[in-house]
Amino acid sequence: MNALPRASIAQSGGLASLESWVSEVAALTRPDRIHWCDGSETEYRHLLELMQADGTLLPLNPQTHPGCWLHRSDPDDVARVEHLTFVCTREQEDAGPNNHWMAPAAAHAKMDALFDGCMRGRTMYVVPYCMGPIDSPLARCGVEVTDSPYVVINMRLMTRMGAEARARIEREGAERAARGEPGDVFVRGLHSLGELDPARRFIMHFPEELAIKSYGSGYGGNALLGKKCHALRIASWQARQEGWLAEHMLIVGIETPAGETHYIAAAFPSACGKTNLAMLIPPEAYREAGWKVWTVGDDICWMRPGPDGRLWAINPEAGFFGVAPGTSAASNPNALATIQRDTIFTNVALTEDGQPWWEGLDDRVPATDWRGRPFDPANGPAAHPNARFTVSAAQCPSYSPHAEDPQGVPISAIVFGGRRATTMPLVFEARDWTHGVFVGATMASETTAAATGQVGIVRRDPMAMKPFCGYHFGDFFAHWLAFERPSVHLPGIFHVNWFRKDERGAFLWPGFGENLRVLEWIIGRVQRTAEAIESPMGLLPADGALRLDGLDMSAWDERRLIAIDSEDWAAEVHSIQSFFASLGDRVPPQLKNQLPPDHNAG
Repeated sequence: MNALPRASIAQSGGLASLESWVSEVAALTRPDRIHWCDGSETEYRHLLELMQADGTLLPLNPQTHPGCWLHRSDPDDVARVEHLTFVCTREQEDAGPNNHWMAPAAAHAKMDALFDGCMRGRTMYVVPYCMGPIDSPLARCGVEVTDSPYVVINMRLMTRMGAEARARIEREGAERAARGEPGDVFVRGLHSLGELDPARRFIMHFPEELAIKSYGSGYGGNALLGKKCHALRIASWQARQEGWLAEHMLIVGIETPAGETHYIAAAFPSACGKTNLAMLIPPEAYREAGWKVWTVGDDICWMRPGPDGRLWAINPEAGFFGVAPGTSAASNPNALATIQRDTIFTNVALTEDGQPWWEGLDDRVPATDWRGRPFDPANGPAAHPNARFTVSAAQCPSYSPHAEDPQGVPISAIVFGGRRATTMPLVFEARDWTHGVFVGATMASETTAAATGQVGIVRRDPMAMKPFCGYHFGDFFAHWLAFERPSVHLPGIFHVNWFRKDERGAFLWPGFGENLRVLEWIIGRVQRTAEAIESPMGLLPADGALRLDGLDMSAWDERRLIAIDSEDWAAEVHSIQSFFASLGDRVPPQLKNQLPPDHNAG
């Protein structure tokens, strides 16, 4: 059977039915079997049994971790591969210097040559899914075709997958056809494990076609196409066209002793504490006073102005794909409680009695490492630094009762932050919306193990979207600025840095649950009850405005937490100027004007 021309797969449009597209993909990939996923418990159990039988999944201790499994990925397939991830727009300039670009025709040709016959001897799974509550007007649907049952079971936990999603896709398609509207009603995603050969591994995005093609990787961010590929790279393009925001942000609700809940959207690069903040447990004194924290989402946030002018947000995901190392009873008790049952662990170590283990969990010594070898410290960490857990968000003890509200939750504040040992203070507030967009556009962070490459290098990561924005950053910043209009009541924008260090390399701030002290000041600023002082970066907490009682911290360290070093700030300004220059002439002049007068030329 001959492969179909590349255009028929990616450009079939809204007139083609879902079934027709799946038939075209099958003609190209030539699987032995096709299975349409319904998302049922029966289907899930069957896939688990299938993967246990072929060794893809290992059951964990049923007494301590019922319903939990371990997956070990190929050692060369353990993280996102940004250098192999492309945005394929008709015009290269639209993808921007922040993305790797390939012409759509060339990208389709390259990918279709890889996909040609790649599913012989395999089952092709058709996975309809909905990103967001199934009845939410903010939600969007997709279909992933894959030959990986590991992807299927993860997509079941991470999205609203199956019959209901397919019904929504078919309903929306019929409604659009009745209105005479062309175009897709769902994102088309084609994925194959291929040979898991790093030399034959590519993740291609076609935002103008609402299409994704991924080959040669089984790792979450490369293979679970509903996650970063759809929910950020493709959705960011859709959001600009439709007037909303698709962001790499957690959503957390902070309930005050007065019974008011303020929802905060916060952007941090991967492995910089998003999940910990989303599931924060208040310090004892705060709990006794009546403070509560509600988890809506830990990674992705879709926001749109509502009828009342406020930004309303949903978490498009249904589960957590969290970093395991560092998760413990001390750092994130809620996450640890969440993953005690019905969880898929990837690339963690095992104890002698079959329990999952990773660095930072406790002081036990594991029996086998993430590759299945007897543990030997000479081989490196027992668990891979980017080891993951996949679990339903509904299992989280702090899961918000409003997380599934179709209209979403109203956002009171937006917080940006990164991992910076120096330069950035613990917290500051942007002076206004334009300055806040500048703060987000210029944020930087030290790289982590969530992506391939060297760890610990400071790089610009605007809005934590450097690996995920589906178009030119300059246009992305302009889209953010466009929300400032009379009909929209915008939230305040803040920046935090939990990771500032002293001259000995020790963290100045205790972090974890104590971060609520900073969120309290942020809420106070939103309510205009907390005091602040001006600084070159923005508005800093005034003396005594941050509650620090009960912390083992000297007055000197308190001052250093929010101090701004003039030399550091001057170097930061020069770095920002260079970053803007690297993006060319699409950077909005409003952002360049936020630089000091002697630095904003060009």
